[in-house]
Amino acid sequence: MTVLPILRSPLKLFPSLFLPTLFSLMLTLTLGFGWFGSPVLADPIPTATLAAQSVTEIKVSLGNQANELKFFPDRLDFVAGKQYKLVLDNPSPQKHYFTAKDFADASYSSKVEAGKVEIKGAIHELELKPTAEAEWILTPMKPGTYQLRCTIPGHTEAGMTGTITISAGPRSV
Repeated sequence: MTVLPILRSPLKLFPSLFLPTLFSLMLTLTLGFGWFGSPVLADPIPTATLAAQSVTEIKVSLGNQANELKFFPDRLDFVAGKQYKLVLDNPSPQKHYFTAKDFADASYSSKVEAGKVEIKGAIHELELKPTAEAEWILTPMKPGTYQLRCTIPGHTEAGMTGTITISAGPRSV
């Protein structure tokens, strides 16, 4: 004799399936849209605001063809809330790093593009091999003075350092 399982009425299953699903959906929407605040950026910049801004381009060379261990220029000035395209190139015969972790943490990075690769997310250090170029689209957010350096052994000590300043700017809406 075969015993068949007793099927529950669909109406009896409704509360046990619907309520957890509704709770899960509400939690996802709440956290996903930042209704409790964004864990990444306290004051996120609306995409429309970024798109409407003009982008200021700043060029920085990591070294030069004479193989000097310097950034050209070695002082970079930004205004909080303004969008920039940082164009980095390495004309020297050896690789160099553009390392400015605290500056990167104080900025909103839209993307880094090098060759046919686009990188999104947190950026703390970029390595540029000889003749390489990269573009970093970012919006500095937190005013302050930050250190720039090349972390290859001996390069910082030889003077491959710089200063990045973010000054307070008009509040973006």
